[in-house]
Amino acid sequence: MDEAGAEHRRNGANRRPRLEDVAARVGVSTASVSLVLRGVSGPSERTRQRVLKAAAELGYQVDRTASTLASRRSRLLGVMIDVHSPFQAELVEHLHTAAEEVGYDLVLSTQTRTRDEHTAVETLLAFRSEALILLGPTASADTLAALDRKAPVIVVGRRIADGELDVVRTADDDGVGQIIDHLVGLGHRAIAYVDGGKGVIATDRRRGYRTAMRRHGLDAQIRVLRGENTEAAGERATRHLLDSGDLPTAVVAFNDQCAIGVLAALARAGVAVPGEVSVAGYDDDTLSRLSCFNLTTVSQGAASQARYAVTAAVERLDQGRTEPREVVLTPQLVVRGTIAGPR
Repeated sequence: MDEAGAEHRRNGANRRPRLEDVAARVGVSTASVSLVLRGVSGPSERTRQRVLKAAAELGYQVDRTASTLASRRSRLLGVMIDVHSPFQAELVEHLHTAAEEVGYDLVLSTQTRTRDEHTAVETLLAFRSEALILLGPTASADTLAALDRKAPVIVVGRRIADGELDVVRTADDDGVGQIIDHLVGLGHRAIAYVDGGKGVIATDRRRGYRTAMRRHGLDAQIRVLRGENTEAAGERATRHLLDSGDLPTAVVAFNDQCAIGVLAALARAGVAVPGEVSVAGYDDDTLSRLSCFNLTTVSQGAASQARYAVTAAVERLDQGRTEPREVVLTPQLVVRGTIAGPR
């Protein structure tokens, strides 16, 4: 620490550094310091670097509460996240990056097995989130539309039938169809699907499986097993397949977590993957990329979804856009080591 910084520590050990302290340290006005710390153009690059250096040395931190009171804006985007979803965790990382680039920050509220969507959303509103980015919500379209009248709502990952909300998603039915097309191209015919349970996302992916199977003339081979979005659900569905004595040559799961459950159950039963049964998931989450799984899956383009979601929020908040908009991204098949030609 330099002499000036040490003196500041001695004289103000019990006082939080203020904007005036940074300005005095650099020898510029508090207005210039404020512009630099808010990322606003105006001060020279040399001044900007000196202000940032002084702020770091003095331990100055922006008082968000004071800034909020002064501007009457929080510049916070509220994000609802399911803590059990690796894919949503990755989405949040990209959302942070996209939000910071346009001068916003995030407030996160978790959805858990004991904390429902309503509670998570109310928490976001209580923290004065200016817009809400909801990851894979299950609430009805009417409920979401009513919420949109309180704060702009951007739904990520889920289709909204009436089109009255901002939506950013991938074409889930097409993504599952890509998996089926690839498996059929390898020679598979007996392809089972582990379902994702209730909800629009599960419905779209299940429809994608059925449609693709019928497109290839495999109506008689359609086999949908009850499941959910968890590893345990994948394991249960696979035990059912094993007990039936009629293993398919390939299993497609609702998401990567479910697919990992399928892999675990097959491994315990001594069934080789992909030698005897090929397995594919959906989401391309961080677990699917681990070498121990090396899971074939479908990428939803997390970075692109995050960027479009933040852009939609900013358009609503800063540009006054009122008409709803839907962005539908094309998913991409990611072929890894869990699929091969049929035995």
